[in-house]
Amino acid sequence: MPDTRRSAPAPLFSDTTPPALLERVDAWDLAVADGPVIATAIHDGHTLRPSLRARVKLDDDARWREEDPLTSLLTQVGDTRLRVRQSRFEVDLNRPRAEAVYTGPEACWGLDVWTTPLDDAERETSLALHDRFYDTIGELIDRTVARWGSALLIDIHSYNHRRDGPDAAPASQDANPDIELGITTLDPERWGETAKRFANVLRRHPVRGALPDVRCNVRFPTGGHFPEWVFENWGDRVCTISPEYKKIFMDEWSGQADVPALYALRDGLSHAVDAVRPEFLK
Repeated sequence: MPDTRRSAPAPLFSDTTPPALLERVDAWDLAVADGPVIATAIHDGHTLRPSLRARVKLDDDARWREEDPLTSLLTQVGDTRLRVRQSRFEVDLNRPRAEAVYTGPEACWGLDVWTTPLDDAERETSLALHDRFYDTIGELIDRTVARWGSALLIDIHSYNHRRDGPDAAPASQDANPDIELGITTLDPERWGETAKRFANVLRRHPVRGALPDVRCNVRFPTGGHFPEWVFENWGDRVCTISPEYKKIFMDEWSGQADVPALYALRDGLSHAVDAVRPEFLK
């Protein structure tokens, strides 16, 4: 009788692991465990390097509102977890390189970011971080796909729904689901049913005493440059789901967190990941 046992996948790390995965980078935290699920929070960070802090016009609260604070807690659902520490106002890793450093109000929600325009040296320092991130995540995805055959990328973000001010009514629920799943950059033939199952599990786990409103591709026509780049390079070998969490887990004006809501969202996401994980272990 032939031996039909499946050989063990190759190790994720070895003596030939590229240096981008082994060298410490202060701009992000990267934790790697054995499994096919990668979870990222690329807009969680608030840090600016000292030379930019001296030139930024926005106060900390204004920057905080446009960042995705606390989303790194949700990356706990991944085998591999990457949380970016640097602010998107230093470099936006979800934009193409040419647009990754905000130049003026037209590039970032009408906000006037800088006291004076950045010079080429400052821009290149920020863009070097953009290059390093894509080198690192590219090597990581390559090795995860080589080991497991495919990968599930959970690209986590959040969004504001009270832009009219702290005392104004929130934006309408019709156009602002509690959780929007960006699934425009996955192969629908291979992963369409996976995305549906993922969404249905999320809908079954209550947050603040109610089942969450979970819909796909409502507010954002794409997930941004990062998932588009992943699809361009790995196609149907990576299933990218980009959850956009409405900031029901915090007060977006004061920054006060609703910890039970945040934990409930994390638990729901964990159940959704577990429900589809077997499809990436085949």
